[in-house]
Amino acid sequence: MSHPRIAVIGLGYVGLPLAVAVARYFPTVGFDIDPGRIAELRRGEDRTGEVPAADLRQSALELSAEAEAMRGAEVFIVTVPTPVTADNQPDLGPLMAACRTVGAVLGKGAVVVFESTVYPGVTEDICGPALEQVSSLTAGRDFFLGYSPERINPGDREHGVEHIVKVVAGQTPAVTDRLAQVYGTVTRGGVHRAASIRVAEAAKAIENAQRDINIAFINEVSMICRGLGISVHDVLDTAGTKWNFLPFKPGLVGGHCIGVDPFYLAECARAVGHHPEIILAGRRINDGMGQFVADAIHQALDGRPSDILVLGLTFKENVPDLRNTKVVDVVARLSGLGHRVSVHDACADPAAALAAYGLALTPDLVDGRADCLLGAVAHRAYADLPADRLAALVRPGGLIADLKGMWRGLVLPDGLRRWQL
Repeated sequence: MSHPRIAVIGLGYVGLPLAVAVARYFPTVGFDIDPGRIAELRRGEDRTGEVPAADLRQSALELSAEAEAMRGAEVFIVTVPTPVTADNQPDLGPLMAACRTVGAVLGKGAVVVFESTVYPGVTEDICGPALEQVSSLTAGRDFFLGYSPERINPGDREHGVEHIVKVVAGQTPAVTDRLAQVYGTVTRGGVHRAASIRVAEAAKAIENAQRDINIAFINEVSMICRGLGISVHDVLDTAGTKWNFLPFKPGLVGGHCIGVDPFYLAECARAVGHHPEIILAGRRINDGMGQFVADAIHQALDGRPSDILVLGLTFKENVPDLRNTKVVDVVARLSGLGHRVSVHDACADPAAALAAYGLALTPDLVDGRADCLLGAVAHRAYADLPADRLAALVRPGGLIADLKGMWRGLVLPDGLRRWQL
């Protein structure tokens, strides 16, 4: 299998960049269940903004919404989402659907690699049997399992799939070697052979849980600083002069990874009889941050019903990704407190915002219509706004609320009030 045919299942923020990268070295088919997604990619359009149009048009990647196009592939790479339910339980529905799709076209000798974030044991104990049931083949004999957790960061060009260390683990040492050969060809960052599939699954689960816990600590510090009447950003700048201080920042923690993956680790912990105190405490703090911010702004407005313009809805800066954004928590709380809230986003698709959250984005930034301007997401379009433009967007005596600390260096005109963490 020196030059295997590869199928990538799921062409979202993770799967598409991976498929394009793999197609530079191997014959590759990219599969997605959404024909509309396939149609736009064939036109050279990527709504996620992860792959430039020129790269899409020049790619040798075969695109299809038909599972039969994957038949004969020697390596299947599954990159579908692994969300949580409304009560924060792991939702393996998309993963099981992918297993049924792959199982229907799976051939003998093939390797099925999962990149989706799961808790330890899912690949071998849940996905393997699901593939066996549909394919009538036996894992470990007729086909083989592997795990290679996704590590890319939406909007991050520095740490793309071709630059990061890729963790690989196979059902057998030979499968691990085969995966190392494939991924090692694609990435210049190198390959790490994990001791087992479960080790690789656990490593991925703790990567994002660690970030979540660290951010939760800083968020709690920001609440303490507010009570003390000092800025957490000033405190962090000062603490950051120590060589080993970790540079985490406060804010809203959403998205498809950090705000979700800790629940997968917590599920695993409970399964082995351990109550995950720190993991769940971090989640409680971060999930409550939206209400904390909204209540603080409400207080800064003296509790008067006001017109509030929120800048930014996506879960992070400079990407159109709206998945699990916690800005909606701020908006909902402010609205519930009697404020009239409008939202503008320089990157998000208005149709996607309306479909996902029922929010009609305001198309333009109109001067003088807001009592409060809330910078919720540090898109470049907002971070680069000069002081006079910020002032023009609010009424005289208005409040500039800077959740991300992106306007800390600006001297605002007299008469404007400022709020920040």
